[in-house]
Amino acid sequence: MQMAPQMGYDRAITVFSPDGRLFQVEYAREAVRRGTTAVGVTAVDGVAVLVDKRITSRLMEPESIEKIFQIDSHLGAATSGLVADARVLIDRARVEAQINRMVYDESIGVEVLAKRICDFKQTYTQYGGVRPFGTALLIIGVDDNGTDLFETDPSGALLEYKATSIGAGRSTVMEVFEEKYRDDMNLDEAMLLGLEALYKASEGTFDAATTEIGLITLEEKMFYKMDESDVATRVEQVKAQMKDDEGEE
Repeated sequence: MQMAPQMGYDRAITVFSPDGRLFQVEYAREAVRRGTTAVGVTAVDGVAVLVDKRITSRLMEPESIEKIFQIDSHLGAATSGLVADARVLIDRARVEAQINRMVYDESIGVEVLAKRICDFKQTYTQYGGVRPFGTALLIIGVDDNGTDLFETDPSGALLEYKATSIGAGRSTVMEVFEEKYRDDMNLDEAMLLGLEALYKASEGTFDAATTEIGLITLEEKMFYKMDESDVATRVEQVKAQMKDDEGEE
């Protein structure tokens, strides 16, 4: 029996297929596409990440689902894909940030950290006996260059964005951003736009209990998660606005 053409190239080792594809990396990207939607948005006075935690059972405690992490005082990240893989990368990022503080006596740059994490991810696409990380990260931070938002791919590639998304609702979110994102938005406007995008991507399951927001202001340069009451206020504001818009249509 003849094996399917790709089967020799997606087993225990990541190797190129004859048409130049890495199937293991593509499978890892598929794991990200099946993950919960995460959104990152930059503003003139800060940067924010927002996630839809997708509660699958009413018996589940929403607080136990962690999709937004603090890496350092000025750095945070949101994840989509395999949560266990994400925790490994977050722990690695935290170690890199502390090493930089110990060696250079200063906080690590956002781009420097993103590149180090991507270098780490890339090695897992190159050696036998390992598999790529089935997760993507949105890394946000504030440094001397201002606000930064980087998206990391399972292949080890990274790109900087003004606004972007990872996970199941990416295409819907990006359509909203392409249409409505502005360079002069303040942080509150950026968060409301991110919530609007999550609302449209969630297809009617949007709720404050399943929504989490992490942000950094340019003035304070400190990462923190928004209080549940503040998140609920903004979620209800967006839901009311969306219903009004739908009613007008």
